[in-house]
Amino acid sequence: MNLKSGLIAAGSLALVMSCAKNPFTGKSTMALVSNSEIFPSSFQQYNQFLGENKVIKGTKDAQRVENVGMKIKVAAEKWLNANGYEGYLKDYKWEYNLVDSKEVNAWCMPGGKIVFYTGILPICKDDAGMATVMGHEVAHALANHGQQRMSAGMLQQLGAVGVGVATGGKSAETQQIAMTAYGATTELGGMLPFSRSHESEADMIGLTLMAIAGYNPDSAADFWVRMSANSGGQKPPEFMSTHPSDETRIKKIKELIPQAKAEAAKFGVKF
Repeated sequence: MNLKSGLIAAGSLALVMSCAKNPFTGKSTMALVSNSEIFPSSFQQYNQFLGENKVIKGTKDAQRVENVGMKIKVAAEKWLNANGYEGYLKDYKWEYNLVDSKEVNAWCMPGGKIVFYTGILPICKDDAGMATVMGHEVAHALANHGQQRMSAGMLQQLGAVGVGVATGGKSAETQQIAMTAYGATTELGGMLPFSRSHESEADMIGLTLMAIAGYNPDSAADFWVRMSANSGGQKPPEFMSTHPSDETRIKKIKELIPQAKAEAAKFGVKF
């Protein structure tokens, strides 16, 4: 077996043997690196970030972030326990912080470490809007999207090595053309669609979590309308973006709202 074939075989074997299951979709996902490896690094980076930024404590908004976050966490536990995933969250160490920044953003690191920037609060408008964002960001962590992105990146790097081996006897110009083509193809045809699918998946899971937590999922569509208006339409075409277009996202969310309400009804929550 030559080196190129060996790399392909090794990558294929890694894919077959390193899979996890997304509890919310039932699909197998890439897991070339384990959460036991990811979480400690995630927690360390989170603490470092907090140490380098202005964390707001003791205010009404800071308390709202924590309260909404706790309700989304409880909703996740309820859903997971009811669907046979008891103990799924045992290694998560939940933490919710409001950080002073004009950036219109929020995020959740692997393992449940959450940051809201003050800049997104006016777009959230109320607790339901905050729950829309919180549910979406928590969903990324629950579905192990960080783990999947890291695994996809490892495969992309492995493929680049294969291209290098395959063009090893060619001219430097030919090698550069091949690597450029590989990079563009895997980015536009693989990594970006992969990222957009994660965003759509997080929207779906987030709607369910906010509904179970008692927040009307109808508010999610309203939030994304406000978010779209805030961006001023200055975004790349969808196929070149890590996120679905605002129009695609809002349309899909409206389609998913009845499903989220039906799921919440199973836990005694009705709208």
